[in-house]
Amino acid sequence: MWFIFVLGAVLAMAMVYLHWRYFNPAGNPFYTDSRRLPVPLVTDKAERAKVLKQTFNTEKVPENLDAIVIGSGIGGLTAAAILAKADKKVLVLEQHGKPGGCCHTFSRNGVEFDVGIHYLGQLHENGLLRVVMDQISDGQLQWTSLDQHYDTVVVGKKQYNLFSGKSEFEDALKAQFPEEEEAITKFLKLMKLVATRVPLIAILKMIPLWISNIMIRLGLVHWISPVFKLTTTSHASVISQLTSNQDLQTVFSYPFYGVPPRDASFTISTLLLHHYKRGAWYPRGGASEIAFNIIPVIQKAGGKVLVKARVKSILVNTKGEACGVTVAKGSEDVQIFAPVVISDAGIINTFKYMLPQEVQATPEIQSLLGKVQHGMGTILVFIGLNGTKEELNIASTNYWVYASNKVDEITDEYYSSSRAEASDNIPMMFITFPSAKDPCSEEKSPGKTSMVILTMARYEWFEEWKNQPVKKRDAQYQDLKYSMADKLFKWALELFPQLKDKVDFMEVATPLTNQHYLGSPRGAMYGAEHTLGRFNLEVIAATRGETPVKNLYLTGQDVFSCGLAGAVHGGIICASAVLNRILYIDLLLLKKRLKQIKSTKKD
Repeated sequence: MWFIFVLGAVLAMAMVYLHWRYFNPAGNPFYTDSRRLPVPLVTDKAERAKVLKQTFNTEKVPENLDAIVIGSGIGGLTAAAILAKADKKVLVLEQHGKPGGCCHTFSRNGVEFDVGIHYLGQLHENGLLRVVMDQISDGQLQWTSLDQHYDTVVVGKKQYNLFSGKSEFEDALKAQFPEEEEAITKFLKLMKLVATRVPLIAILKMIPLWISNIMIRLGLVHWISPVFKLTTTSHASVISQLTSNQDLQTVFSYPFYGVPPRDASFTISTLLLHHYKRGAWYPRGGASEIAFNIIPVIQKAGGKVLVKARVKSILVNTKGEACGVTVAKGSEDVQIFAPVVISDAGIINTFKYMLPQEVQATPEIQSLLGKVQHGMGTILVFIGLNGTKEELNIASTNYWVYASNKVDEITDEYYSSSRAEASDNIPMMFITFPSAKDPCSEEKSPGKTSMVILTMARYEWFEEWKNQPVKKRDAQYQDLKYSMADKLFKWALELFPQLKDKVDFMEVATPLTNQHYLGSPRGAMYGAEHTLGRFNLEVIAATRGETPVKNLYLTGQDVFSCGLAGAVHGGIICASAVLNRILYIDLLLLKKRLKQIKSTKKD
């Protein structure tokens, strides 16, 4: 009898603790819904500069900081905003002249271009990503829904159209591949499994590392869910078992991010397809609205986001704890101290270039560096077109174009090309028209349309010019990048012949460009390489918010996966580690309350 009494008392105490831990408003950044009515879009350049162009100087650095964030990509901004909502004073330091990382924009000849945010999924009302974006912007970020026909996959001369919607996505695929209904049904079943069980992958990064490692090494994770096996399985190997139709295999693999299907994780590749199944959205006013509307949340708690603030090194005290950063200001070095340092600069930048040599040399840091590789670089072609989207007959649909359905082979051939051969071997490209997605574009760029073409590119093809100053590289460099741009645009004209004589100007970004403006090592804008090696379960568990250096944390794409959603989840995982709180529970509880409120209003 006494044993039952003691057990009951222990369980009661555990329940009280859990209720206090996860239902107590203290320390919960998502306890209340912080959304407010959105204000009108701010277009005045001076007003926007007050938020987006706060140049670093020591007088602007707040006193008594709670944390410093290196880099203002969406992973850094997400972590900073969540900490700010927990009443933490955070300083975000950005090496570029604009905050936002891949969320920043630039203008040429009156035309605005996005750099990395081309469209987003999972932003339906009360979806988890939508709840996060609403809360870290106080509800000020507004989203425009794209056409239901959101993507077209071009394979050789054939086109396959993708439509958003619970049934429309599946129906469209089966209509275009009528003999592959069984394969499509099985693939979508696996896609649903991955999408619903991927939080288990995040949990590996949030529970104590030693527990994760025990569960992995004993194979216990595979008793929990098949998602762990799928994560470590080649995407190509799974889909080849479903169908021998190589066009359908290409459609199942179409969002490229530097890794051929043979070397890619099935879970990661499938998540990218599932991401848009419920719809596709674009930020109203352009991609720069993301940083513009998150920064005030950081400022409201006493923090700052300062640009032109290149962090040279992370300060580590005699106890081996991160305690601040060194910022390069002209010929001087400025030291800034805080009890927490968060890096959104990526694993390789952080551990290889920012830590003191004696810390970098430790087995724990070297082990982590050995688990990741540099990602593939990219080429982006920014084209200003004369004419409105209506005059040019352009829609918001994106085009993913492949030279053939032998994706592994054509990718291998391209990546193994010499610099001289590269232009003739480009195997794929992504075409998007930002102006067609943003309802404010005609007001900002009257009579003009923006077009962006993207493909992957090896850093080594451009490495010869890495020490030449940006915008002043020699003619040989210009010839190389514009030869690749011309090939891409001519290929695009096969799909959009009406654009042939409409080009006003063209600019080209190479891996060197991305390295300069984004601070991404070797121009890898998707972060560390997304090979199967990176998604080995022990590597997944090790690449987490915490690092071997006490008080140093990681955020962004390298913590979870590429893309805005992946970087945002990296920010949530990081903030959970800093606050010692599983923020996903707080978010899910808020999501539940918002659904109840919506249901009550309907009644």
